[in-house]
Amino acid sequence: MFAPSRTRLGAQALLSSALATLAMSAGAADATYPDAAASDPARLGWMTGSPPPPERTLRFEDGSYFQFPALRWSVSNFRQLMPTVNVSRGLGAPTALPQALRKDIDTLRFTPLDAKTPMTWDASLAATYTDGILVLHRGRVVYERYFGVLKDDGQHGAMSVTKSVVGTLGAMLVAEGTLDANKPVADYVPELATSAFGNATVRQVLDMTTGLKFSEDYADPKAEVWAHAQAGNPLPKPKDYTGPRSYYEFLQTVQPEGKHGEGFGYKTVNSDVLGWVIARATGRTVAQLLSERIWRHLGAEQDAYFTVDSIGTPFAGGGLNTGLRDLARFGEMLRNDGRVKGRQVVPKAAVEDIRRGGDKAAFVKGGYPLLQGWSYRNMWWVTHNEHGAYMARGVHGQRIYIDPKAEMVIVRYASHPIAGNAANDPVTLPAFEALGRHLMAQRR
Repeated sequence: MFAPSRTRLGAQALLSSALATLAMSAGAADATYPDAAASDPARLGWMTGSPPPPERTLRFEDGSYFQFPALRWSVSNFRQLMPTVNVSRGLGAPTALPQALRKDIDTLRFTPLDAKTPMTWDASLAATYTDGILVLHRGRVVYERYFGVLKDDGQHGAMSVTKSVVGTLGAMLVAEGTLDANKPVADYVPELATSAFGNATVRQVLDMTTGLKFSEDYADPKAEVWAHAQAGNPLPKPKDYTGPRSYYEFLQTVQPEGKHGEGFGYKTVNSDVLGWVIARATGRTVAQLLSERIWRHLGAEQDAYFTVDSIGTPFAGGGLNTGLRDLARFGEMLRNDGRVKGRQVVPKAAVEDIRRGGDKAAFVKGGYPLLQGWSYRNMWWVTHNEHGAYMARGVHGQRIYIDPKAEMVIVRYASHPIAGNAANDPVTLPAFEALGRHLMAQRR
């Protein structure tokens, strides 16, 4: 899937939603992959044995861990392969999620955007290579299933869902006055003054309307994403390497292209910058702040964790890993205006700002034909549909979908062979909307 000469330098970046451009290149889009059953990592026996046989051994250093179908094992086992930092849930007892499991969801029918024949909800799970999915309705678990090697006590890479979690931290700090969204980034991080980010506002970073010379086209050997990958990879650098050796060092090299505020441009480095701004404003890394301000208050069952660069910087653009139920708790907190069991965890104003969405005209310039009428705000994707739904989206199929009108939260972890969201959106978008309508019509 990736050129062997680059896997050592690019492996960390493979976790990023920056992969969408590469994955949806002509070669990836036209490729034929084994289906969900044939690529089931449990059946294939990746990393099973003491030690595993050579043909079933995966390594971070050579990029084998992220080649399909091996990635279906890796996304549930990143901590086994690379350095990480913890996001503590604290020492309190977890809060149980009440259950009211329903049998009618699997037979729910909807029509994918690119088809004329209806599909069942159950069939959609295999079509999107689902590893785990959980649906909350009015705070109760009405549906929960796991596949492959992901179990209810396991953890999975959130990919660019990470951006929305970090964006939530940014939105809450703005609502509380710790961050001024209208101030330039350089006011918080002077080291970025001469970079493209120096005169961008915090708001432009949060909404990804920055003008940056940063290509995420992996098919281009000169794309800036390779330098980003090289800097962020925690493995030792070649002896003759003279470039940046951390995310912080790389961000200082990003150059301007175009004008800030003119259009939406989805670039992972915006999330890295937001993570740096948050760290400077609070004195806490995004991993520490997420633990202290949110994770310890969700009633989470498990610690979460971030992958890190060589100096331990959490990868704010795509390094978060969580249990599925805890991701659902996070989504439910937002559905309830930032409250958990009567306690305000995230300011209501921050949640309302996310739900309102951003500049639709700016979003159009990002080029997402399947997401017409949408916008982007605080690193969340806002549908502006009749239910007011908003989403966190990550490559290979990761999702948080919050439908306020239907009182529903869907969280899904997946390992689709094609990274780009356009590969599974034709199934995912109508499926999630159909379930919201179904639960509203079948309330009990």
